[in-house]
Order: sequence, then structure tokens, then C-alpha cells
Amino acid sequence: MKLLFWSGVLLVVLGVFSLVVPIPHTERRGFSADGVSVSIKTQRSERVSPIVSGVLILGGAGMMIAGNRSN
Repeated sequence: MKLLFWSGVLLVVLGVFSLVVPIPHTERRGFSADGVSVSIKTQRSERVSPIVSGVLILGGAGMMIAGNRSN
């Protein structure tokens, strides 16, 4: 089952990236009245919880081991 092994590799890579790379989030709020528009745009970066990253890495490692043993 090479598919199981490569799926595990993908999960491990996603888990490592989620530890390092922040996810950008843009929010726009405003109102409009009589042709006048006022808006505020806020931008922030959030990281994924380390617990979620750990679950992705451990799950991917488990899938890789299971994929290698099935051959």
C-alpha cells in the first residue's frame, strides 16, 4: 500500500509546516451611509495549535509505518 505510505508523508509535511508557517487572516468591517463609506481592514497571522500539529505528525508517522509493513 504505497498510497498509505505517501499519505503519511503528506501528513508529516503538513504537520511540520503548520508548526512553522503562520496562516494570514484578513478581516474587513465598515458601513456605508448616503454615499459615504468607512471601512477598517485588519490583518493578522495565526499559528495552528501545537497539539494539532503534533497529531498530524504522529498520525502521518503511523500511516508511514503501516504502509511499509503491509508490503
